[in-house]
Order: sequence, then C-alpha cells, then structure tokens
Amino acid sequence: MESSVKHSGILTESLPPREGDSAENLEAALGHRFAQRELLARALTHSSLAYERGEHEAGDNERLEFLGDAVVGLLAAESLYRRYPELPEGSLTRLRGALVSRRHLAQVAQGLHLGRHLRLGRGEERSGGRAKLALLADAMEAVIGALYLDGGLEAARPVIEARVLGPSVALLREQLLAGEGIGDFKSTLQEMLQARKQGPPEYCTTGEIGPDHRKQFFVEARVGGRILAEGAGQTRKHAEQEAARQAIEALRLPGGAE
Repeated sequence: MESSVKHSGILTESLPPREGDSAENLEAALGHRFAQRELLARALTHSSLAYERGEHEAGDNERLEFLGDAVVGLLAAESLYRRYPELPEGSLTRLRGALVSRRHLAQVAQGLHLGRHLRLGRGEERSGGRAKLALLADAMEAVIGALYLDGGLEAARPVIEARVLGPSVALLREQLLAGEGIGDFKSTLQEMLQARKQGPPEYCTTGEIGPDHRKQFFVEARVGGRILAEGAGQTRKHAEQEAARQAIEALRLPGGAE
C-alpha cells in the first residue's frame, strides 16, 4: 500500500521498494550527500504528482529544472572553454549544444537510473513516465539545480564533468573536427518546443543574396506564426540550423518560453 507525506512543503510518496532506489544510492551515484534532503525530493517530483496532491507550486521540480538548465549551460561552457583553447566560438557553441540537448541529458539520466527515483502521479506512472525521455531530461536538470542550491557550483561541477561531458565530449570533438554533424539544432529545438507544448517549428526562407557559387540564405524559425529567430547560411539547411540554434538560445533566456 502506497503512502504519502509532506516534508518542509515538499510532497514525497513512498513507492514499492526496488533495488538501488534509495536516496542514499542516488547520492552515491552523484557523489554528493545533500545537506537539504528536501531539495533532492523536490527535484524528483513530477508535476503530475504535485497536481494530484494539490501542491503544484510548492512541490514539483519545474523551478529547479529552470535553474538547472542555466547551471549546466554555464558549467559546460566553462569546461569546454578551458579544455579546448584552440576551438573558435562557433565550434564551442556546437559542442555545448550537443551536450546540453534534451536527448543527451536524458541519456545522462538513464545512466544514473534516475527513472526509478522519480515521484510520479498515478496517471503518469501508468503511462510509462519513468522511461519518457522528456521527463528524464527535465529531472536531470532539476537534480543539477538542486545540487547547485545545496552546495554551489562546486557541488554541481563534478557531476557535469563526469556525467554530462566525460563520456561524450571527446567523441563529439572528433566528429566536429572531422566535419560531421554533431549539433542537430533543429531536432533540439523541436524537442524543446514539444516539451513546452508549443507545436513543431517551421522554417521560412525570407531571402537570398549573392551569386550561385557564394549564395547566402536567410531563414526564420517560427512556431505558431511567431518568429523565434533568424539565421543565415550558405545553404538553406545551414541557415535553418543557425535559425534553430539562435531560437534555442532565445528560448533559454528568462521569459523565452512566452
């Protein structure tokens, strides 16, 4: 029989025990013991459970997700800046985009078995929420936000270095230097908009200049008729990717989802 309790304004719900699902095991995987355990509880609480218990504003992980998004972006950028002094800004941006994408953060969450720790409402539980990539990516950002609040950047940095960058950054750099496409910004933007329930992005070519061998295309990324950003490139595909990249950056700013 399941039971629920409230601790410091945070809703927690006991679930059937599973191997490795204790808070202590998750802390061990993160390499950090929380002084404020309620932060970890909140980071793992999906809005579906908070809504069911009437504790949405105080109890779910959405505010921590917002904070964690900024923290992971900052620390990933700092690490890449220090690791690769030879790379120009554009290459660093592409690497960061791949590392902080929802797809990649969901993979990081899977490596931590974060799904088994999530606190979900009954409907989300029945629909397989523990395996949904969007929920896992959101929870991963929320956990990083909780780490930051509990121990500052020095608590969040080792997790981002070991879990977000460590397994992937060298291969991504090799792909970048080989001229392969690593930062599919269009896919990232679509995932971001889907998560925000804003519909799929559309790309509209607004102009082109120059001779055929030096053509420059201009493309707007739009959603629901609203212009998110404009990008330019030597092909329509490159211009679309640039528009998507700038749209992602705009959406990550405070108020960017509005």
